[in-house]
Amino acid sequence: MSSNTSVDPPGQAQAQAIHHELRNAENSAAFVLPKLQSMKESNPGLKLLDVGAGSGTITASFAKLLPDGHVTGLDLKAEILPRARTVAEIAGVKNVNFLQGDCKKLPFEDGTFDVVFCHQMLTHMPAPEDALREMLRVTKPGGIVAAREGDFKTEAVYPESPALLKFHKTVATMMGAAGGTETAGRQLLPWALKAGAERTNITLTFGTWLYVTQHEKDTWAGGLITTLKTGVLREKGVKAGLITEEECADMITAWESWAAGESSSISMMHGEIMIQK
Repeated sequence: MSSNTSVDPPGQAQAQAIHHELRNAENSAAFVLPKLQSMKESNPGLKLLDVGAGSGTITASFAKLLPDGHVTGLDLKAEILPRARTVAEIAGVKNVNFLQGDCKKLPFEDGTFDVVFCHQMLTHMPAPEDALREMLRVTKPGGIVAAREGDFKTEAVYPESPALLKFHKTVATMMGAAGGTETAGRQLLPWALKAGAERTNITLTFGTWLYVTQHEKDTWAGGLITTLKTGVLREKGVKAGLITEEECADMITAWESWAAGESSSISMMHGEIMIQK
């Protein structure tokens, strides 16, 4: 998913969209679905905005869940939008559209949407409370803003290896250098308060992200291997002196071995927040 910030996070390339497309509303927005269902019962024509929609798999699955409503996916990167439209077409949903736009300057009037959602976007940007403030602005009174962000410090890879630990450290360093944070999941509540939300209107939960099936592991490792071969991670990491060409090769081998392992897995805690407006 594109980050909706002017600074690219590490490895944010076409390869990243491959494993981003494992995401859908059921596995990446489960915490908000019961609320969405209850809202839909009283207002079938809900309008939902997915901010930082990327290649649109979450957006399209929201559209399936809201057949009488309408879903808009927005991303800063215009080049990802054709893929998002293709994903929606393949999913067979027509109640969806995709636009280019900046999450900190949303191109909508106040109170346009019933639900505004983002996933894995705030972690990549400085001053994420500014994005939440904009998301609140375009939400109708009585609507909700929902966000889900990984907490990279909780990532657990099995089996560990020196090369994979080095990979994690390199990504965390580059994320910070680009203005992001590796602890977004645990910071959602203070960011929401800075954005002007009342504490009594905020619900905070934590969920778990896990890749363990062979398809998930192949997709995850494949995307990361591509960035290590030709992507931003290799280019900027080597240039900044964070990793060497030899270490890139070691990481590629380590991810290949991890993906092939019968008992391998990767997981991470995710912070989840809902703000009632």
